[in-house]
Amino acid sequence: MASTIQGNAVIFTQGGPTAVINATWVGVVQGLILCKDVTGIWGAINGIDGIMNENFIDLKEQTAGTLQAISYTPATQLRSTRRKPGQEENCRMLDVFQKHNIRYVFGIGGNDTSESLDIINDAARDREYELRVFHVAKTVDNDLMENDHTPGYGSAARYVANAFRGVNLDNQCFGGLYIGVCMGRHAGFLTAASALGRQSPEDGPHLIYLPECPFNLEKFAKDVEEVYKRHNRCVIAVSEGIEDENHTPILQVLSTGRLEADSHGNVQLSGTGALADGLVNHLREHLEGKGIVKKLRARGDTFGYVQRSFPDQSPVDREESIALGTFAAECSASGNIDGSCAIVRVSDRPYKVEFKLAPLKNVAGKTRRMPAEFIAAGQNDVTDAFIEYAKPLIGELTPLGALDMSKKVTF
Repeated sequence: MASTIQGNAVIFTQGGPTAVINATWVGVVQGLILCKDVTGIWGAINGIDGIMNENFIDLKEQTAGTLQAISYTPATQLRSTRRKPGQEENCRMLDVFQKHNIRYVFGIGGNDTSESLDIINDAARDREYELRVFHVAKTVDNDLMENDHTPGYGSAARYVANAFRGVNLDNQCFGGLYIGVCMGRHAGFLTAASALGRQSPEDGPHLIYLPECPFNLEKFAKDVEEVYKRHNRCVIAVSEGIEDENHTPILQVLSTGRLEADSHGNVQLSGTGALADGLVNHLREHLEGKGIVKKLRARGDTFGYVQRSFPDQSPVDREESIALGTFAAECSASGNIDGSCAIVRVSDRPYKVEFKLAPLKNVAGKTRRMPAEFIAAGQNDVTDAFIEYAKPLIGELTPLGALDMSKKVTF
């Protein structure tokens, strides 16, 4: 624990936005307003690009009503970037920090953001410039170490659960095949959320495929064949990051084109509908080729950005996001130098969480994956343990009705 220091604070958001990322930085602002050592509270527009370009907005000058409305607003009003800082960027940012006496830096994002902050933090130490650096967890992928779950996941999971509830009923009308590709490069938490809306054993998704398990196209076709014979239809949830046993992305197996990568080296997996279309074509060839169906009615969708920015926040997610942001501000006011602010579950029944400050290097650039106990033995579904874990995070879903088909008219 170090002594407090007087200076300005900068808040930035990095990486993919979420439905509650604004709520988190609003929480940081609310906490910092009470800190006597923080003289100004600035938002950097477009992440670390905004810092380097000295593109700041005064967050203290925003009205309480504006901040309240923004806390309910999806995506990030501070804009974003995926830039990863190198030596030149670090020097430029530190120059800006010294020029404007910026002593508090809050970055809201996922593991790439925590890695960027760790790099900035090390550069400040090398220059012997006293800085307080805090990472505040955010990602719909729910893949940050030290966290039970991350802000953004609950709202995105709520969307996915509701989307598959609707898809299941649509598919029920005509039969056939449906594949929905969800975000999740290395962790399958968001794809697994497709199971949270099931109301009966007959409901889809009937099959769920996660990146934690090796994906075999032949086994996949057989799984679908079994479900199709049983129900005359099949709804499937697939993670964009599914890989074969050699860790080759299935998108790459099915694709003949070159795959793009971002500045962090992440291959773009869901920018097109290629994975969904490739899997649909594979199943069409299998099911029609074996005569199981004459002409397959099939559709594949890539959920894309809508998962993370749909304006229907989970009430739990919003409340925790604001609270975690406020906690980060309190940590900085208490003399902490740096760290990653995380959510820890302390009770399942009743559901209850606490917040903790973890070392930045415990989170930076690392990935948490779905634990084995959340994945069904056949590797094509989730377990009751996952349902119990995730259900409190999405809030209550409106019950859906169903006709009692036994009440037939007799003549």
